[in-house]
Amino acid sequence: MANQVNNSFDSRANHLLRSIRLCGGCVPLHRLQFQFSDSVIQTLLDRELMQIQNTGRGFLLEIAKDF
Repeated sequence: MANQVNNSFDSRANHLLRSIRLCGGCVPLHRLQFQFSDSVIQTLLDRELMQIQNTGRGFLLEIAKDF
């Protein structure tokens, strides 16, 4: 059961990465919070695949330069 949960979680994380790539590499964070769970977003941040940028008018979630 745990393996199935991990596969589903990894699938959602990969879907998020693909979605952001299709949007040009960055997307406003508020647009994603209803589609993806906070834990998926946080995991990608912890793995340093994504980063948050404060624009002064909101936050952007963008693909890390090193990735």
